[in-house]
Amino acid sequence: MAGIRLVVSDFILSFMWVWQSVLIKIFVYKVLGLGHAPSGEVFKCGLSIISMFLFAFLGKVTKGGAYNPLTVLASGISGDFSNFLFTVGARIPAQVIGSITGVRFILDTFPQIGRGPSLNVGIHHGALTEGLLTFAIVTISLGLARKIPGSFYMKTWISSVSKLALHILGSDMTGGCMNPASVMGWAYARGDHITKEHILVYWLAPIQATVIALWLFKLVVRPLAEEKKDSKSKSE
Repeated sequence: MAGIRLVVSDFILSFMWVWQSVLIKIFVYKVLGLGHAPSGEVFKCGLSIISMFLFAFLGKVTKGGAYNPLTVLASGISGDFSNFLFTVGARIPAQVIGSITGVRFILDTFPQIGRGPSLNVGIHHGALTEGLLTFAIVTISLGLARKIPGSFYMKTWISSVSKLALHILGSDMTGGCMNPASVMGWAYARGDHITKEHILVYWLAPIQATVIALWLFKLVVRPLAEEKKDSKSKSE
């Protein structure tokens, strides 16, 4: 039952996630009429951070619901094999289907909204960009989970600002997505979801970066923790 709840939560949150970015842009650019002026961009960034707080809260309420395959993949790799199979076989597909469904509804409601993130550089440059951005955010998330395990607001604040900063850094090159499911939703709508560029840049590179970040974090953090424990026991 808990597994079904997680899958449904992943679908709903992924559906909502692709909508939130579109609604923020419509509100800032169309409703308020701020356009791409500095004040408009600052206001949009503020709304994005508030939105990330909302989704972090929804993830807590749903007891683990997520909209990003890389988030659940990290926990799936860290857990046992059955958890990994459940993540790859059920949770990630639910997130992808939720994103595709969300984008379908967006294009039916706002046909003029655009076509989502796209690759504006070479394929290898794009893969390196998405990989580095993903490596950075996964490392930050792992560090926050270890250093600030109980502080929801502080952890969410640091994570949200980090995601926004990394998104801005990569927005002109790849869209700075760091979320294969949401990119898949837009790519499916455009009909280029099975191209080499999409698979390499938005799936393989972020997944590899996630695995490397997990491996390096365990490699570096465990010896440090054991070293501190040994020094503490010697002093006693």
